Amino acid sequence: MTPARLRFLTIPFAFLACCSATVYAAKPPRPNVILIFIDDMGYGDVGFNGATVPKTPNLDQMATEGMKFTDFYVGCAVCSGSRTALMTGCHYQRLSMAPVLFPNSDRGLHPDEVTLADMLKAAGYQTACVGKWHLGHLPPCLPTYQGFDSYFGIPYSNDMWIDPANRIAKDVVLREQLTLADLTAGHKAKNVVPILRNEEVIEYPADQTTITKRYTEEAIRFINEERDAPFFLYLPHTMVHLPLAVSKAFDNPDNTLITNAIEEVDWSVGEILNTVKAAGIAGETLIVFTSDNGAAVGSSLPLRAKKGSVYDGGIREPTLMWWPGKIPADSVCSEVAASIDMMPTLSGLCDGALPKRRIDGKDIWPLMNGEENAKSPHEAYVLMHGPGTVRSGKWKFYPWQEGKGKQSRDNADWEPSPDPVQLYDTVADIGETTNLASQHPEVVKRLQTAYDSHVAEITANQRPTAEMLRPTGVPSPERPGVPKRQPAKKKQT
Repeated sequence: MTPARLRFLTIPFAFLACCSATVYAAKPPRPNVILIFIDDMGYGDVGFNGATVPKTPNLDQMATEGMKFTDFYVGCAVCSGSRTALMTGCHYQRLSMAPVLFPNSDRGLHPDEVTLADMLKAAGYQTACVGKWHLGHLPPCLPTYQGFDSYFGIPYSNDMWIDPANRIAKDVVLREQLTLADLTAGHKAKNVVPILRNEEVIEYPADQTTITKRYTEEAIRFINEERDAPFFLYLPHTMVHLPLAVSKAFDNPDNTLITNAIEEVDWSVGEILNTVKAAGIAGETLIVFTSDNGAAVGSSLPLRAKKGSVYDGGIREPTLMWWPGKIPADSVCSEVAASIDMMPTLSGLCDGALPKRRIDGKDIWPLMNGEENAKSPHEAYVLMHGPGTVRSGKWKFYPWQEGKGKQSRDNADWEPSPDPVQLYDTVADIGETTNLASQHPEVVKRLQTAYDSHVAEITANQRPTAEMLRPTGVPSPERPGVPKRQPAKKKQT
């Protein structure tokens, strides 16, 4: 029995009947779940949000057949924090996670935290993760320790490097004239990353031009193998994170590389949809499509700012939900919803038991189902990332002065508001251009209180990360090209 399997059988999941799934008056049969999570795709990168370049016909068709969420937020403006929120239903600060993990990080997502895969596996689902994990690249933080039956992918961002502590498969495929001796000696280079299967490196370095295609093929294989049983497929694509790469079929010299990469991701979504339809399980399958944060290279327009910012361009994502016959076709939801809501929502739909310990998400099935007069369950959606923000109804509040946050404005002639805080009407002013804080002091007071209360509660109830296990004697995981830090010299007395 593998350590991952042993851990799955022995850890205290801490599920309680009193925290069981919401009971619906007309709950549909529990669905297969496919969760497609793109890396660094912006709000304005897709046709269903108005883009004309790149072309995204498959996503646009998915929007026609399903529901578009216009105000869907993630839990962080960068990679690991965002994935933590999606997988656990918790703000990443509650779980003491770093916003971004690196191959030299020594801590990751604690295996005692209940992930979507943990919950669905316990409910009888077959589970697979295909793509970028980025919640810990060594035991006990790998996907196979977090509820997934299998894993295939690059364990962190594709601009990083390999940690020599990763276990090497006996039949590892080495490329670019590298040898096993090179690998075991600690070969590292920026943008040169491994592919893992389960807990072993099976290829190094990854051929990133083929990675979207290979993820898609792996995902299709899993769907076809598990079509007769309930399954959960988590497909977090490596693209469109830098360095960008595409297969030969999408290497169009007339386009920019970001356009080609987005169009290949769109192709991948089409292949997944076609596979589900061909397998005859469309009516039994929920597919969610979203991104981990705003655009790094592409477009977050008409939103303000990009990746790394808590303005909407960094955390409000292009989002679709598709389940023929259950989610209304060609529909739009403009209520505030978030990636942390996947845990309680799937709990209700899939008969999964929620964890005993507190989570932050809310059930959004009434929104997804198109229930008449359904409203956001978030009176105030608060993020502590960076300098912090609050979304409440149409209002977006920032407890800090304009001009001090990352990627504040692209306009060189812009002069920031002198007000000490910011407040925007996101319905009338989607680009967050006019600070209304001085005109609505009562809203400012309410949202400042919500922010302060959130910070106090999270700070008082943080839970630990897990230490990743490094074998003794392996080379250092430090960033290539960066000298190892020397201990500070003692002062002479």
